Amino acid sequence: MNTEYFNIPLVKNVAKKRFEIEIDGHYAFIDYKEPGDKIALIHTETDPELAGKGAAAAVVEKTLHYLDENNIQLLPFCPYVFAYIKKHPEWKRIVSLKFKGYDDL
Repeated sequence: MNTEYFNIPLVKNVAKKRFEIEIDGHYAFIDYKEPGDKIALIHTETDPELAGKGAAAAVVEKTLHYLDENNIQLLPFCPYVFAYIKKHPEWKRIVSLKFKGYDDL
């Protein structure tokens, strides 16, 4: 994660069903659903002003830390999150064993 994002807080925006970070009035976010005791991450997006600046990776990393700290199992349906975990296999520990793509991580 770029050091400029370290002190930016992650917000679980329940009303919008997304995890988000705000940088200078622009957002990077991950849409989620909560099936049972797990969280499914569905779609990662950044405002165009943040494109190519590492904001998407920062919101993913902060979200994974949040899930880990709260003992919440992950269902990484978002292709960006899936690819991030594949590139950083230490995060596979929080992926639910019931996730159909688990063996592909």
